[in-house]
Amino acid sequence: MGSAISTVYLGLAYCFCTASGNLCNACLGTTLQGTTGRKRAVLLLAITIVLSLFFQYKVAPSIVLNEGWIWKCYRAVPGMGKMVYKAWKDPYCESYEDQEVQCAGNAGVFRPTSLATLFFLVSAVATKLVPAINREAWLAKYTVFFFGIFFTMLIPNAPLFIGFFLWFARLGATVFVLLQQVILIDIAYNWNEDWVEKSNECDRLSYGSGQKWLRAIVSACVGLYSLAIIGISLLYRHFQGCPENIWVITLTLLGILAMTGIQLSGHEGSLLTSGVMSLYAAYLAFSIVSKNPNGACNPRLGHDDSWGIAIGLALTFLSLAWTGWSWSAEQRLNVQGVQAPTTMSPASTTPYADTINLDVPFLDPDEQPTSGIVTEQNTADPNFGTDLWKLNVVLALISCWVAMTLTGWGTIEEIENGSNAANPQVGRWNMAMIGISQWLAIGLYIWTLVAPRVFPNREFSY
Repeated sequence: MGSAISTVYLGLAYCFCTASGNLCNACLGTTLQGTTGRKRAVLLLAITIVLSLFFQYKVAPSIVLNEGWIWKCYRAVPGMGKMVYKAWKDPYCESYEDQEVQCAGNAGVFRPTSLATLFFLVSAVATKLVPAINREAWLAKYTVFFFGIFFTMLIPNAPLFIGFFLWFARLGATVFVLLQQVILIDIAYNWNEDWVEKSNECDRLSYGSGQKWLRAIVSACVGLYSLAIIGISLLYRHFQGCPENIWVITLTLLGILAMTGIQLSGHEGSLLTSGVMSLYAAYLAFSIVSKNPNGACNPRLGHDDSWGIAIGLALTFLSLAWTGWSWSAEQRLNVQGVQAPTTMSPASTTPYADTINLDVPFLDPDEQPTSGIVTEQNTADPNFGTDLWKLNVVLALISCWVAMTLTGWGTIEEIENGSNAANPQVGRWNMAMIGISQWLAIGLYIWTLVAPRVFPNREFSY
């Protein structure tokens, strides 16, 4: 009886291990032929963001304060607790006295983001040399990544994380800020063009049926501008009392009016695109004033900025999705091996189409006319996915940006007027960088409206 039960347990264990292995291989293994592996790369970035937040808000306080279940787990391993404690609470963070937890939290964010940055940069170089490597051996890649995460927890904060990577991440995040504004403007333009094209397609099938898409565009414009106006009004109401806040909000309102006025004065752009950029500018204005370290100017200074982080990450993933689809999706790569629809025509290619030679088979298998949509795919081409290295570069830049946005660009500032900042994103440096990104977005959009007028003989496409 005992041997029978042991056999059953052994069989269940074998089934469980086999199923687990198959599941890991399906989720993290080599992707199918003709695919790019970008989904697994984006999943690794998502895991990096989750680990960064976990290290910042859970692991760092637990280690520095010597409390919580995380610290107990480290203490359970002989010698591990002391090693981790010295790595996270090094002399650099001890110099901040009352802000040691924030310092260690920043370093906690830098651990997974620095490793992800290195991973994606190496992947970019490898993919540039061998494009197919981007879809292969993902189980091994994830294994190496998680082992790397474990070893980074034993490395002191300075000088690797709070030092070299901090300045490298600032540079990479600045580049991504510029790239993100371009991507969001491109998304806004394409949204309008897509709905206008759908309206034209409906009208070609049945005249007047495209009105529903035009009404949708008008409704979206009204909704976007309404949200922007309501947002500006709420900012004036809740963040008044400080000249710096009033300046930020007023300049944002003037920027919205300038974008809309310039767009309406010409034939460039669209009101839907202007509405998207107006709402985005209002959101950035809120981000600026909510990062003010002056307690008299910021009523949200003692609260977690969960919504701000969520919206910022959502915009980042929107930019990432658009970038990945633009630079790595098959129909955008324009290389061999993609699934490209090709329209075929049954028109005759002979110079005398009116004459028929009955001695020749009417339908030659090699030359018979074809109509409709033909999907071609040739995954044997070694150049398949040669532009995937760009996606890996963007993922590395996003890793840098995540590190900066979660740590206030790596700065630790004294909170003015004795207030308590519940989130480490508060600071003058973060306010300045968000302000730069806001006016960069406004300036780039205005340039897309003005450039065709200033240079009428040049071709501009957005």
